[in-house]
Amino acid sequence: MGTQTATEQVGSSDQGGLKRVIGPRLLLFFIIGDIIGAGVFAITGDVAGEVGGVAWVPFLVAFSVAALTAMSYLELVTKHPQAAGAALFVHKAFGVHFLTFIVAFAVVCSGITSASTSSGLVASNLLLGLDGLVGGVPTGDTATLLVALGFMVLLALVNLRGVGESVKFNVVLTSVVVLALGVIIAIGFWAMASDGDVGRIVVFESSGDKNVFVAITIATTVAFFAMVGFEDSVNMVEEVEDPGRTFPRVMLTGLGICAVIYVLVAITVVVVIPPGDIADPVNPEAGILLDVVRVGAPGLPIDDIFPFLTVFAVANTALINMLMASRLIYGMAKQDVLPRSLSAVLPGRRSPWAAIVFTTLMALGLITFVRLRSDSDIVVALAGTTGLLLLAVFTVVNIACLVLRRDTRTEPVFRAPGWVPYAGAVTAAFLVGPWARNDDDYIQYSIAGYLLLIGVALWLLSWLTNRGVRAKKTGFRDIDHLEEQ
Repeated sequence: MGTQTATEQVGSSDQGGLKRVIGPRLLLFFIIGDIIGAGVFAITGDVAGEVGGVAWVPFLVAFSVAALTAMSYLELVTKHPQAAGAALFVHKAFGVHFLTFIVAFAVVCSGITSASTSSGLVASNLLLGLDGLVGGVPTGDTATLLVALGFMVLLALVNLRGVGESVKFNVVLTSVVVLALGVIIAIGFWAMASDGDVGRIVVFESSGDKNVFVAITIATTVAFFAMVGFEDSVNMVEEVEDPGRTFPRVMLTGLGICAVIYVLVAITVVVVIPPGDIADPVNPEAGILLDVVRVGAPGLPIDDIFPFLTVFAVANTALINMLMASRLIYGMAKQDVLPRSLSAVLPGRRSPWAAIVFTTLMALGLITFVRLRSDSDIVVALAGTTGLLLLAVFTVVNIACLVLRRDTRTEPVFRAPGWVPYAGAVTAAFLVGPWARNDDDYIQYSIAGYLLLIGVALWLLSWLTNRGVRAKKTGFRDIDHLEEQ
């Protein structure tokens, strides 16, 4: 039997499959919109607080780590162009149902933690914006918690209504985030052209007694949250025109564009904000970028508008992540890997209401749990947990890429350089370790552990039900289309 090329495989999959309507431009817009979101608003100040004026360096390092894994993803998605992403690659490489489940559920949890980060930012910025306009609006912890929980419920209602309008809505929200960051970068260039301290961008300053390597490693782990999102695009492969040719060029271009934007934003922060104020923004959970507008352009009314721009921009991240998480839960429940009741759908809308309710309850509990922990910062904890989960997934995906290179029955259209999966696995695994975090950030391991324990408990419940009631094994029946509804 001859070797089948990925192009032939993609072509044969078109018959009876999803309609290929996404061209290069739309795919690039999707990738940029998915990567640029809550991350840059949430953690730029924290990165600068770790390394001082060289805050742009961790973003470049995070981009390099993400680019290594992205090339492994590209090799795998052009070899196996189905929509299940990391779970599909791991299943084809190892064939262990429980490992496939853990990877898929980790991706679900990363979406929930990312959306929870976004909800906190939305709440903080919304209250701050309203207080600036009308005054007297409470901006304390209790008010922020209630608004964050309410926002998560609102997302659930949007998801319950369906996703028919989501593409247009995503375009609008992505345009808003680009506008908001464009304002930030313009302020930075104005500051550099006038009285900004440009020399600051080469000054290393550690928050403690850390050396350069340790401080940049920790800052890179924080910055990595801003570079995730590219992996979601592989779930669109069955709807992309000529994915073998389109994906490699567009994904790497999108990552590069986002890296440039993040570097420029980081430079703007250290040039505009006085060194002693970077680690102490006016509203810590709203992020340092609001202070950039306040300090860099005090005479512009954009100071009153910017919090609302941030709300719309960050909401995009939360919407995409909760949509993805609920669909993965639905897909696993439909295959009896999770309790079958989680696959229930609304008769009219056909939206997976049970999975939406389940993921929303997880997010509500997570937001409340972390915010009530007085010894932790909710934004850093949840953003870091997102990065932790995805770094673990990326480690396994890079290893899967190496394993699947032994299968020559289907050749990829794109092949990463031979050393890339090794480097991707090593760098991702290195950033998972405790040496890449401050002591206060160890809560990330607890959050990730609790979330995965919930998944394992559901797996065991499904296993017992399938064995005792249905007399069948628990395992994925159609991993290729895990998210298909």
